[in-house]
Amino acid sequence: MTASSLDPPTTELVSVAVSGSGPVVRVTASGEVDSTSAPVLRRALEAQLDGEVRELTVDLGQVTFLDSAGLCVLAAAHRRAVRQDVAMRVLASSRAVIRPLQITGLWDLLHAERIDGSALPEQQGVA
Repeated sequence: MTASSLDPPTTELVSVAVSGSGPVVRVTASGEVDSTSAPVLRRALEAQLDGEVRELTVDLGQVTFLDSAGLCVLAAAHRRAVRQDVAMRVLASSRAVIRPLQITGLWDLLHAERIDGSALPEQQGVA
């Protein structure tokens, strides 16, 4: 048995769902966003930014771990959104996500918002 066989597949670390279409889209990530799984989130965000999106919400309310790779994905998506004049919101509920965003200064840069992780998306003012 090798060490790599002990690591869970990337698809088990994080899942990403996209809701909405056209100009208003929500990308919801669940699980762990680390160096192995961050590319999954990156591809989902890039796919939306390749489209006709004007408002992009990144919901990290169900993310349990966020490391530097995930932070880089969010920063890159933000840079691209600014260039494309796309309004991007980042939502977070757990300390595991909020704290890394705050420490790096991304919390303010991304205009991130704290949400109640137990509330449904409709209750958070986001359709």
